[in-house]
Amino acid sequence: MHDTIESIRNRLSEGSHLGQRVDAAFRQMQGVGFDGMIYDYTPMVSGLGADVPIPSVFEQRNLGDEMRQHWSEDEYIRLDPVQRVAMRSAAPFCWSYDSDIDSIIRPMLTPDIEPVMSYLREREVFSGVTVPIHLPNGDFATVTGVSLGRRQNWSGSTSRAIADLSLIAHLFNQSAVELLGFDHEDGTQEVRLTPRERECLTYASLGNSAKETARIIDRSVPTVVMHLNAAMRKLGARNRTHAVTIATRRRLI
Repeated sequence: MHDTIESIRNRLSEGSHLGQRVDAAFRQMQGVGFDGMIYDYTPMVSGLGADVPIPSVFEQRNLGDEMRQHWSEDEYIRLDPVQRVAMRSAAPFCWSYDSDIDSIIRPMLTPDIEPVMSYLREREVFSGVTVPIHLPNGDFATVTGVSLGRRQNWSGSTSRAIADLSLIAHLFNQSAVELLGFDHEDGTQEVRLTPRERECLTYASLGNSAKETARIIDRSVPTVVMHLNAAMRKLGARNRTHAVTIATRRRLI
């Protein structure tokens, strides 16, 4: 990759929606040899109390539309050995789901992660490179470049792409965070949420829809929506995901 950092940054900042910037990052990753992409972002990991948290943002390219459902809502991400390594790693790393290859996740390829392996095998996902991004405020993200199909020179091909992917990953994450606004809350204004507003936000943070939350707390869907909207107004949030992010950062939930 011979482009300047500024030219890459400019390309990754094109578009006013996250999807457009993910597309731009995927094009850059295809240019260095990857076939698929995964991006996830979780605000304030240190305060969420889980080894592998469910991300607030999960995007993929060329890996199946069902992946977001499985990894975020069905919580496959908590089984995924790549994510478990990323949580405790500060450096990019190569991985392979081929048990014949001695990669960093090989000891974790056990029967309990079969749902993950089954999904990936069906899509011929065997190897890739993941860049963990641990931000100073406690936020956590990963950017993963995926190679489809078995490759004879697995170690050589993935190792050569690490430096390029690491640069793309950090520049892309910066543009994504700026767009989503996760890093613009100063927390100086006091916000008081009612117990019911905090409860509804907490269930939303766990991935529940308004309908699911209504069933859990035995209230009507309009009532849950009312509490969520009230919390959003108090927090100055643009949407429910943004409200959960702000409330988590301010230790309100």
